Amino acid sequence: MPTAFDKATIAKAYARWAPIYDLVFGAVFERGRKAAVAAAERIGGRILEVGVGTGLSLPDYAWTNRIVGVDLSAPMLRKARARIKEHRLTNVDGVAMMDARRLGFQDCVFDVVVAQYVITAVPEPEATLDEFARVLKPGGEIILVNHLGAEAGPRAAFERAFAPLARRLGWQSEFRFDRLARWAAQHGGVRLVERRAVPPLGHFSLIRFARLAGVAVA
Repeated sequence: MPTAFDKATIAKAYARWAPIYDLVFGAVFERGRKAAVAAAERIGGRILEVGVGTGLSLPDYAWTNRIVGVDLSAPMLRKARARIKEHRLTNVDGVAMMDARRLGFQDCVFDVVVAQYVITAVPEPEATLDEFARVLKPGGEIILVNHLGAEAGPRAAFERAFAPLARRLGWQSEFRFDRLARWAAQHGGVRLVERRAVPPLGHFSLIRFARLAGVAVA
């Protein structure tokens, strides 16, 4: 029987990760985080970081930007709030508990939506991406950094075998780029701007989608 991958499972997994997340993933994911922040700051303005977690990337944003963070995990958000206070991040307008599939924001209010290591950690990636596009201003960008599953070969076989354990740990190891490409084609209001590998090991990618001007987003 496939391992369940739903909101409750994910929240439970990240509650377990919260005390050690920075230690385990801080250095490993640092270059990907910095690449996402750099891409976001090419646009700047009002930035939404979905899956803000413990707030590791918040100090990296320029003070000229206004940042809002959301996450499903209350324990992770407690650590994010402590980091905001410690670093006196007055450019962070706040962080809140929120389901990425049902963002509590009006349409077209952010210049950039950043999601680092998130899109494989939600039960409905396409619905989540729809929400990202909805809250984004025309001309704005969705910036993803994520592990993407191999298309074929030994790594693809390993990721399929590892999938049940990965789901218990809080993500989908077998998620491939073709799902993102299909979503963009079906959505019709976004276009792929960039896809490039980022460290570590070349198994992670930075992907940018731009919201098209003059195209209504449901």
